[in-house]
Amino acid sequence: MSRVSIVGAHNTKFGNFVKKNRETGEVTDLAGVYELMLEAGRGALADAGVEASAIGGVWVGSCAPGLFANQEHIASFAAEIDPAGLRFKRMTRCEDACASGSVALYDAVYAVESGRIDAALVLGVEKMNLLDTKGVTHALATCSYWPEEGAMGMTFPALFAEYAKGYRDHYRIGKDEFARMLASAAALCYRNGLQNPLAHFGKGGPSDKLGLETADAILGLPEEKNPMIADPLRLHDCSLVTDGAAALVIVGPGHPALKNGRAVRIAGIGHAAERLPMSKRANLHELIAAKEAARQAYAEAGVTAADLDIAEVHDCFTINQLLCTEALGLSADGRAGHDYVAGRFGPDDRVSVNLSGGLKAKGHPVGATGVSMHALLYRQLIGRPTGQAPAKAPTVGVSLNVGGSAVTNCVTVLRRES
Repeated sequence: MSRVSIVGAHNTKFGNFVKKNRETGEVTDLAGVYELMLEAGRGALADAGVEASAIGGVWVGSCAPGLFANQEHIASFAAEIDPAGLRFKRMTRCEDACASGSVALYDAVYAVESGRIDAALVLGVEKMNLLDTKGVTHALATCSYWPEEGAMGMTFPALFAEYAKGYRDHYRIGKDEFARMLASAAALCYRNGLQNPLAHFGKGGPSDKLGLETADAILGLPEEKNPMIADPLRLHDCSLVTDGAAALVIVGPGHPALKNGRAVRIAGIGHAAERLPMSKRANLHELIAAKEAARQAYAEAGVTAADLDIAEVHDCFTINQLLCTEALGLSADGRAGHDYVAGRFGPDDRVSVNLSGGLKAKGHPVGATGVSMHALLYRQLIGRPTGQAPAKAPTVGVSLNVGGSAVTNCVTVLRRES
């Protein structure tokens, strides 16, 4: 079991922080990548009660800042969080598509475990909305296997549509039944997102205005409100293009910050990579590598799925919510859709899923997503939830963060310190 703990966290508001003039094409940035990094980093340090000078290194998860915001070499900007305390510290950017944030955390954990440093600041950030839809689609497509996928016009909705068709066909699920399964997963996240003040789709947002709190409401939308994006995935099966950042402070054993009474142990880590070309995979009806990552994390933490109280899963598309739920052992293979239709995984269930609203409602600033998952699980576990809380105070939480087309798979078990 890891002896590294989270002692502070901060999550910025997630959303579309640009103003676009449709007539002139002028784009005004309302909250830039630099502002988001500063808020998240300063907020996490303040929450932890740790001085910047005590931080041994900074790890930044960011997927494609050069394409999204014209800023490569982004990790070094973290010095501006507190120049007096952070200048000359080691700073590293980590990139693993949508799992960049979790990988940044893991690399920071390894540094603390090695004994070279005893405290680290972990940031995740992405500024996506400066680009138009075509630009965002291209930036994300570079995270696919370009020769066979991105270069051939395969978008990420299309890639995950292959998993959706593979799952539906393997388990012989009817078209209408499958649509209800996906809509039930989306509705759960929309309901939870309404309670999250930081969510992209929260109170007053599109899902609230359209009343998308049930599968029936989503399925009843007219075609123009829920168009087909990549059969069988519709608009409301897809996560959001989001700007945002999150940060964590982690420390090793014996660190003074552990005495703040709000430490959460990083009890187990699982990190498994699938083959990048989708054409090389054994099947498209399960997340084989995610199951391996879960096995690793559970073994290190000494837990099973039955010990979990809360989970944040990578619902970049509703099909992936089903696949992640099964990969973590929260549903039997082929049964997650049935479980969501039956109303499982809400705040009153034995294990609650995506209390944050998930990527579907909270938003998906790709480099920030993994750090955000950990930050919001941390707050749940210390009894200071952001938004929706489970009926029973949780002790053990898990995140499953996926990068690319289910290529990079990161599972973390978090345990509240007694």
